Amino acid sequence: MPYDDSVPPTRRARPLLPAAVLAALCLTTVAGCGGSPDTTDGAGADASPSATPTAPASPSPSPAEPLPRGPLTGRTVVIDPGHNPRNREHTEEINEKVDIGTGRKECDTTGTSTDAGYPEARFTLDVSHRLRELLQAQGARVLLTHDEDRPFGPCIDERARIGNEAKADAVVSVHADGSAVGNRGFHVILPAAVKGGGADTSKIVKSSADLGARIAGHIVRTTGSAPSNYIGGGTGLDTRNDLGGLNLSTVPKVFVECGNMRDPKDAALLTSASWRQKAAQGMADGIADHLKG
Repeated sequence: MPYDDSVPPTRRARPLLPAAVLAALCLTTVAGCGGSPDTTDGAGADASPSATPTAPASPSPSPAEPLPRGPLTGRTVVIDPGHNPRNREHTEEINEKVDIGTGRKECDTTGTSTDAGYPEARFTLDVSHRLRELLQAQGARVLLTHDEDRPFGPCIDERARIGNEAKADAVVSVHADGSAVGNRGFHVILPAAVKGGGADTSKIVKSSADLGARIAGHIVRTTGSAPSNYIGGGTGLDTRNDLGGLNLSTVPKVFVECGNMRDPKDAALLTSASWRQKAAQGMADGIADHLKG
């Protein structure tokens, strides 16, 4: 769930539909929304609230270890795991408003959860760890905006700043939505053209749209999940002008809403470790596709 997810649809920008978007999504035939939930890993729809998903068995190289050389050698990717599992303990701090260039928004939110209690913040960290490993295997330098190594946050303005200061070639913010039952599928949020205060997305709108389109196309292929049936008009893409993490970015950046945690069918997928690995693979493939041009 993005930090400003309560913003009414009327404040959303109209979906951006570049040719690259249509091409990416047309590469795969989609039958229905989502694949069959995988319950063989013991993390199906009935996962308990206390269950903490684990990262892939093979650990990621530590920062001190040399990265393998690969097609993404020399590239920097920042992964932004949505929310922080400890935000719930710091509601006063995360409710403090910060400048997003065009106004002020809360520092962060707690995120959503499945009806069984699996928190979005746990989901986003798990997927981010998987995504980091896949990108590092291709030689990319990968940074996380946080790794549950701080009491709360970071705030939305700092999340953007981390990507900017890293001079990232791409930034992906990992989320899951909290919508009504029956609303299913993933969508990728793209930055609108925004200029005001400290926000100016004019240089990243086109490149971010390409990044988002490629990620959307690859998520369809790797997971079998269809684009959202309630946001984006079937494209899997939604352009917004009200998210500080996008407004303040000076490098290509998108948000990926991997599914709707409040729908039981989507929740069965999001709580499946094997599905999360497929989602991470789709994001990794889309990022690599974008960076290779």
